Amino acid sequence: MKVIRPDQVAKQPTSNPLFTGGTVTVQPLLTDKETKQFGMSVVNFGKGARNKFHTHTSDQVLIVTAGKGIVATEREKVTVGVGDIIHIPANEVHWHGATNDSEFSHIYFFSADSKTKQVEA
Repeated sequence: MKVIRPDQVAKQPTSNPLFTGGTVTVQPLLTDKETKQFGMSVVNFGKGARNKFHTHTSDQVLIVTAGKGIVATEREKVTVGVGDIIHIPANEVHWHGATNDSEFSHIYFFSADSKTKQVEA
């Protein structure tokens, strides 16, 4: 058993080209090497920061832990808040990030063998 307290996990800056619009940090909680089944991290978005349209080869689950954010597909855009759980099916084109007036954090889960493909320039 392992107890993880996200407030005790260091925020690591990221320069991943998938992110745009502001500061984004990541807090790795469980790596796929530890679980051999899935990866899990907290992603923290500064006001207005988001990721670009992308897909994953496995389903993805987001659990909102702070602030107000947006989750969007090519067909819809939904504002989400603390406690909301978002299921994104494999290969669905989507993005998620903070609103312009709020920071935003979520925990994400997806399969250890999932691949991410950026589809927005």
